[in-house]
Amino acid sequence: MPWPILNDSETERLTRAEVERQNTALQLIASENFASPAVMAATGSVFTNKYSEGYPGRRYYGGNQIVDQVEDLARQRVCALFGADHANVQPHSGANANMAVYQALLDPGDTVLGLSLDHGGHLTHGSPVNASGMMYNFIGYRVGDSDERLQMDEIADLAAEHRPKLIVAGATAYPRIIEPEPFRKIADEVGALLLFDAAHIAGLIAGGLHPNPVPYSDVVTFTTHKTMRGPRGGCILCTDDLAAAIDKAVFPGQQGGPQEHAIAAKAVAFAEAATDEFRTYAAQVVSNAAALAESLAAEGFRLVSGGTDNHLLLVDLRPFDEDLSGKEAQTVLDEAGITLNRNSIPDDPRSPFVTSGIRIGTPAVTTQGMKEPEMAEIGRLIAATLRNRTDEAAIKGIRNEVRQLCTPLAPYPDLV
Repeated sequence: MPWPILNDSETERLTRAEVERQNTALQLIASENFASPAVMAATGSVFTNKYSEGYPGRRYYGGNQIVDQVEDLARQRVCALFGADHANVQPHSGANANMAVYQALLDPGDTVLGLSLDHGGHLTHGSPVNASGMMYNFIGYRVGDSDERLQMDEIADLAAEHRPKLIVAGATAYPRIIEPEPFRKIADEVGALLLFDAAHIAGLIAGGLHPNPVPYSDVVTFTTHKTMRGPRGGCILCTDDLAAAIDKAVFPGQQGGPQEHAIAAKAVAFAEAATDEFRTYAAQVVSNAAALAESLAAEGFRLVSGGTDNHLLLVDLRPFDEDLSGKEAQTVLDEAGITLNRNSIPDDPRSPFVTSGIRIGTPAVTTQGMKEPEMAEIGRLIAATLRNRTDEAAIKGIRNEVRQLCTPLAPYPDLV
């Protein structure tokens, strides 16, 4: 029976519109990037047709001879990339990966230490509105009042007081290096397991810019997009002694059939991340973030923690304009073709839906080929947009400037 002959003009129009948006606007969301044509080709490959519950050599369906090879390839490549004993490449997302780890290592009600959401942690680090916070007794640690950085002495004190079964290191809005070794020391002192959530910085670790948490952690989770520049998805690395429990928690504990087209794309991304070109890219991501931080500071913005060591900036808008919220900034910047997200800052007086800050990332613009001079220009454009946020003509003019900046470095010029 042939496929229907369908001219889906609506979907085609929307796809072309999204290509146009990505090619002509600044993509500054810290958790986004531009996947390579090879990654996108694998994501759209015939592997999308195969159902393959289980693991290589232990499937519940036939016809998985090739799927087994591609999943093994992804596992081998990522283990080599990070020096891990075992990998599970089936999680559909970083959140799924974290929840699978909790299921594998914890019982409901167990105590866990994690970074508070309002101080840079992720929903799955114990937010009360997330399943992690509902199922487990999370104790939140915070950044310091003065320097807005992790306070390892305070984390050690919390661990000694609450004796957690698991400590979670990692963040979603923290602009500084997170050293894994001190977390390992604290975990050992209280007999806890250590999970390092590297969702945001996995590409920087692979590129040699941040310390590798694998030698210090019982489990490492990360997303394969963001700085890794692969397909949307998650991955878990762990020690050999935890491999069986982790695999069982992913399937059948959390998920059914894996998305083998995404796993094929992960295999491609892991190979790309092992190249010298990727290391150069990762170094430029960090350099670009530092240059953008300098530009924004010169425009009157306050940078949380005073700057950045990674791919993202957390910006306090209040010194720039006390009346400007993160929500309003996000909206007007989007109109100017500058896409980023509102974000709470430590001890934010505004709600998480409004916020006093914005979060800015440099992975996508770095993939396009932008460097320090473009970062200086982006800082100027952000400031100009927010200063003129009620002037429609000014916003339109800035949108044209953004288009002129982006078009020569469009990530997908052949898709127009």
